[in-house]
Amino acid sequence: MHLLRTIFQPSPTLRRWFTPGLNVKRWLILLFSSIVMMSLSVGYVLKGAYTTVRFPNWVGDITLQFLPRWMRATIFAVVGFGVLLLAFYKLGQSLLGPFLPGRRTDKSLVDEIYAHRLLAKGPRIVALGGGTGLSTMLRGIKKYTNNIVAIVTVADDGGSSGRLRTEHRVLPPGDFRQCLTALAETEPLMTDLFSHRFSGEGSLGGHSFGNLFITAMAEITGDFEHALRESGRVLAVRGQIVPSTLTNVVLCADADGKVRVGESHVPQGDGRIDRVFLDPEAPPINPEAEAAILDAELVLIGPGSLYTSILPNLLVDGMVEALRATPAVKVYVCNVASQPGETTGYTVSEHLAAIEEHVGGNMFDYVVVNSNFAPTLPGSAREAGVTRIVFDRDRCTTRPVHFVLADVVNARVTSHHDSDKLARVIMKRVWK
Repeated sequence: MHLLRTIFQPSPTLRRWFTPGLNVKRWLILLFSSIVMMSLSVGYVLKGAYTTVRFPNWVGDITLQFLPRWMRATIFAVVGFGVLLLAFYKLGQSLLGPFLPGRRTDKSLVDEIYAHRLLAKGPRIVALGGGTGLSTMLRGIKKYTNNIVAIVTVADDGGSSGRLRTEHRVLPPGDFRQCLTALAETEPLMTDLFSHRFSGEGSLGGHSFGNLFITAMAEITGDFEHALRESGRVLAVRGQIVPSTLTNVVLCADADGKVRVGESHVPQGDGRIDRVFLDPEAPPINPEAEAAILDAELVLIGPGSLYTSILPNLLVDGMVEALRATPAVKVYVCNVASQPGETTGYTVSEHLAAIEEHVGGNMFDYVVVNSNFAPTLPGSAREAGVTRIVFDRDRCTTRPVHFVLADVVNARVTSHHDSDKLARVIMKRVWK
């Protein structure tokens, strides 16, 4: 009875095998055709045996000879088809299941294959930024495509990254670690391990395991880019993560008539930042980053700190030229809240003006702006001077760019974007 229910009411998992996009149906048809041909061969043999061999009476009973031929054919066909599907499904689980990287046990094999096929056909997306903003967006975007290249700033010099950068002469691993865990498809425990930060006052105090792992991998492979690729394999990441430049750069800022040296020192002050620049000036763009931008269909810039995550990428020599040359749709994702020491009191148009002053105008096709001001900012954020970034329509609409206003704020951390909301807006309202 259970088998008949399975046959006449196939489960969603069983029906999924016939969903367009799996590249399975053509081989199923070929398989069924071969079975039909073998069945015909067996049928010819049995027909000859029926005319020459006398079988016991019980053979007629188990072959349903007491039913009309059309009814026997229907029963055998339905039962045989159901058993064939069940065998095929179980065989696929047994043979392919162990070889799917980062496979989650809460999803069926067919769902995993379908997701892999569907995401492999997704748009080629390049995302530029750094820190929390970039990793937040990547968590949402990876649900729509596997073809992601995250281009990460290398100006970080604070905390664990700064110490490793100074002591081991590597590019700062912190922002890369955040992107790796954002794109990871491994078990949550492995992701938690990469994010784990050691406590205490010893030499490990303040370091995250992921930063140490990437640094160790760079020493083993002799190359930071190779280290990122191998780390990505460990975490089964979707897409690639590459530095914007391979040059060891220092971010500096002109503010209050003084020069602030180092990315961690740029936000320290009350006055407005006049400009930021890199030392050495005009470091060459990473060839991998340039190739990814030129091949992209959609380029996302932001969210992230305007002066310490966004502009350090754009100031790399060749970056703006690549962005202007690419046929991709270019999108700027404006932050939902200001950042003390960087963008206190800034509006949307002031964010765009700061970018234009550094690298020129007409850079973007779309700008995504948060429209939901209902959730109040956390008390600690308000005390620090954080405010909502306002869309000043009169100044913004003078620019030749499409503004997309949408609710993209995180309901729990109201000073940040929501990964799923932001990705949905980008994929449904920008990438149509």
